[in-house]
Amino acid sequence: MGLEIKDTCDNCIGNIYGEAYICVHECTFCEGCTLDMFNICPNCNGDLVKGRNQLVFVP
Repeated sequence: MGLEIKDTCDNCIGNIYGEAYICVHECTFCEGCTLDMFNICPNCNGDLVKGRNQLVFVP
């Protein structure tokens, strides 16, 4: 069973479009917030790694 990646960023609360980043405790962040935090989770001080890409629906 893999880690669950949420659809919203735990930092800015915005929807994640594109790359999602996750720590071992399933904290999920958008790419912008991850870069601002230097790839370190503010909750556990663990590394943030790329998760799956979020699909973007274009009608």
